[in-house]
Amino acid sequence: MVTRRELLLGTAGGWLVEQVWAGEAAGTAPDTLTALTGKKPLIRRSFRPPNFETPLAELAAPFTRNDAFFVRYHLAVIPQVDPAAWRLQIAGASAQHPFTLSLKELRSGFGHVSVAAVNQCAGNRRGLFTPRVPGVQWGNGAMGNALWRGVRLRDVLQRAGVAPGALEVVFDGADTPVLPATPDFLKSLPIERALDENTLIALEMNGQPLPHWNGAPARLIVPGWVATYWVKHLTSIRIEPQAFDGFWMKTAYRVPTGAFPGSRFTSQENAESTPVTELMVNSLITSHVSGARLPRGEPVELAGKAWDSGAGIEGVEVSADHGQSWREATLQRDLGRFAWREFRFPLDTSKAGPLEMSVRARSRGGAKQPDKLTPNPSGYHDNIVQTVSLEVV
Repeated sequence: MVTRRELLLGTAGGWLVEQVWAGEAAGTAPDTLTALTGKKPLIRRSFRPPNFETPLAELAAPFTRNDAFFVRYHLAVIPQVDPAAWRLQIAGASAQHPFTLSLKELRSGFGHVSVAAVNQCAGNRRGLFTPRVPGVQWGNGAMGNALWRGVRLRDVLQRAGVAPGALEVVFDGADTPVLPATPDFLKSLPIERALDENTLIALEMNGQPLPHWNGAPARLIVPGWVATYWVKHLTSIRIEPQAFDGFWMKTAYRVPTGAFPGSRFTSQENAESTPVTELMVNSLITSHVSGARLPRGEPVELAGKAWDSGAGIEGVEVSADHGQSWREATLQRDLGRFAWREFRFPLDTSKAGPLEMSVRARSRGGAKQPDKLTPNPSGYHDNIVQTVSLEVV
């Protein structure tokens, strides 16, 4: 049995946190800044398993720094994987030629590609949901934008030989539960999404080897889809002819059928519920928080990011009159259709008084941020129009 001390000290092959147990036992607030090994201080949402949110200021850059990127786990035992000993097994009932790869073989045996993409937890902003719903109470920072580099998943699958009738591809990682009764974290993708040219096995993040807390030595990248599918510390890939029936597909990460637009996962769908899949069009103000005071007469710009599932951002609108009228913000450099897009908008600080600034994004696919939340039991896909309350003084 793994003891609490072993988990904290990492002697069970688990994870190490640079904060003494007494700090948590004393009742430290759950949104305090805490440093994981190799990370800057992040907003702690839960301690075991480790769930740490990126502070707003760190989301202002075009690419989110590796040491500031959010951390999301469902299981508490997260081993430090030895790259030399690591192996990736590709098998399954629909794999015609199962095989196993070392990290060296994965790096040298396939062409390398890069994609800039937003990695966002499906429950991002759950802590802002009204009424409150259960789950990790994320604010805005369960997300980040990075340049991912690795090999195409389809190249690996094709070497294994995808048999006719293959339906899903199932992924497992090295993280494990403390208790045997806890379901291991396995996810599946429909075969067509697994074979998409943009789905990668990533080895690098922002030009550096993957950090431990973000999936080293190799993780799945599914641009445009929520982060639950981006399995970390990959160890096993199975090509299967039937729908995977594991807990994290059949029970967790599901929404009412028909509640949201986006790609369907038909082999996992039923009349009541369906898996979350694509990101919703969304935006975030990164330059200011509610309550900020602006000097009268000085030039000030509202700035932030907008993103969607891959159609690309067509525009961002800003309103100063509670949505009665909207003006176009200026879009900055396009980093790629799966990446976020920065926007800027000059603020009128000529008169003292309150400023209520609302922002909404629209995609090239025609989607636009809604004014109201779409109710769902787990608090997924909060993409409503954001408003900040400022004061010119």
